[in-house]
Amino acid sequence: MSLNKAMIIGNLGKDPEMRYTQGGQAVTQFTVAVNRNYKDSSGEWKEETEWFRVVAWGPLAERSAEYLRKGRKVYVEGRLQTRAWEGQDGQKRYTTELIANTVTALDARPREDGAAEPAGVRPRGNEPSGPAGGDDYGSSDLDELPF
Repeated sequence: MSLNKAMIIGNLGKDPEMRYTQGGQAVTQFTVAVNRNYKDSSGEWKEETEWFRVVAWGPLAERSAEYLRKGRKVYVEGRLQTRAWEGQDGQKRYTTELIANTVTALDARPREDGAAEPAGVRPRGNEPSGPAGGDDYGSSDLDELPF
């Protein structure tokens, strides 16, 4: 038996970037900063920030691109995936991404009139979690609710 599950809560580092694959599948990428506070050996408080690259596919990608903005607090759940490629200098490069299957905004979404709406929660369901070979990304039966 195996398990590959990651859960993070943090703030978006920049606005999400959405594009479409050649097959017409939406894919959105964004970064999330997760802070950790701890005391060092001398008893002094330190803060450490870890950055996560997040990738969302399909309807989740579209909703993420539409409703998330830099600075918003989010909960992201999914699996870790490492990709490798060769850079222009011939060196092998690697990146590890969190492939999201749940994205939930945890703070109030600002309205156009300057007030704040309550945070939207996306129902949990069977989201496509990226390519599983070829261009078959699966289908989704989620409502069209933001998150």
